[in-house]
Amino acid sequence: MSQSVEWSVHCCLALAWIETDQPVSVAALSTWFDLPRAYLNKGLQALVRAGILTSHPGLRGGFRLARPPEQITLLDIVVAHEGREDAFRCTEIRQRGSGVDPAAPEFRRACAVTTAMRKADLAWRRELAAQTVADLMAAAPQAAAARTRRRHQSLRG
Repeated sequence: MSQSVEWSVHCCLALAWIETDQPVSVAALSTWFDLPRAYLNKGLQALVRAGILTSHPGLRGGFRLARPPEQITLLDIVVAHEGREDAFRCTEIRQRGSGVDPAAPEFRRACAVTTAMRKADLAWRRELAAQTVADLMAAAPQAAAARTRRRHQSLRG
């Protein structure tokens, strides 16, 4: 998984804690988390395309959550960055090599490796789909929420 997934989850959490109608700039978010602004912006734009964030141009522009935190799952964020494809891609190497007949009956079914990996991927996706930004807000220490709000206030003056 790319690091932009972690960055995006933290930014969504911060935007949810701030609870403002005003967009938060990528400059502010990159400063808070000490992240490269251009790369963070690219990751946040992926969330805009996925309908997770809204982007507001201009001097006072930035990002806001497009949906309530309870309607944004971790799977939504992962898929926005990584796509919907399975993490494991079987290339059927069991059918290669000398002495192998690709028409053999055992190749009519998916191999045990593919079956196990797809089962694990499905469990992982179910778990991510069951967790929302609101769940993270509830699980995180209140000090983290308070620190995020203070950071936001300090930038607003």
